[in-house]
Amino acid sequence: MPRFSKLPWIPDEQQWRKFLDVARREPVRNRVMLALAYDAALRREELCSLRTDDLDPAHRTVRVRAETTKNRLERVVPYSAPTGVLLTEYLVHRATISRARGPLFLSESRRNHGQPLSLWTWSKVVRRLALAAGVERFSTHTTRHLCLTDLARMGWELHAIASFAGHRHTETTLQYIHLSGRDLAEKLKSGMDHIHSWRVQMLADPGIPQAAARGASR
Repeated sequence: MPRFSKLPWIPDEQQWRKFLDVARREPVRNRVMLALAYDAALRREELCSLRTDDLDPAHRTVRVRAETTKNRLERVVPYSAPTGVLLTEYLVHRATISRARGPLFLSESRRNHGQPLSLWTWSKVVRRLALAAGVERFSTHTTRHLCLTDLARMGWELHAIASFAGHRHTETTLQYIHLSGRDLAEKLKSGMDHIHSWRVQMLADPGIPQAAARGASR
């Protein structure tokens, strides 16, 4: 029996903006978690398991410990300057809850105040935001899919994206990258234009000799 696999869903620009419009009114903890989840392409477990000593603010990197990953591969990934600003704001806020080093993201509920934020609680936060934004398909894994696709859109090589994502095999990475026909057309235009032009030019104009077609593309 043939096996069929569907591409993972990612939001389009309008859906992403609608989600962010709702999310930007959230407490700083939730905002920085979303920002880090996207910037570093973090899985839900990796995000919620971050500790204060995993951060390197001077170099704007975060260490994803092997024991928190799906395939037990440790990696160090960067985050953006805007996320760094949010993170600084959150660390100041976190100090009002607990000054102890340890889990980075803490619960602020009455029942679990100061305890590590659970996977279940984070999933509930993202689900609430998705429903409020009218983007019901948005999940805790969507930011990871979107980040890896954006890296491909920017022209990153597949092996580099796999390393960033913490994948052992590039085949796994390919399942996450969701390039549209327009994206592929842009990549072809920017990266392969000269090579492809002479290879197909004779098909468009059979009267052009092969040597002339090659010369026209140089």
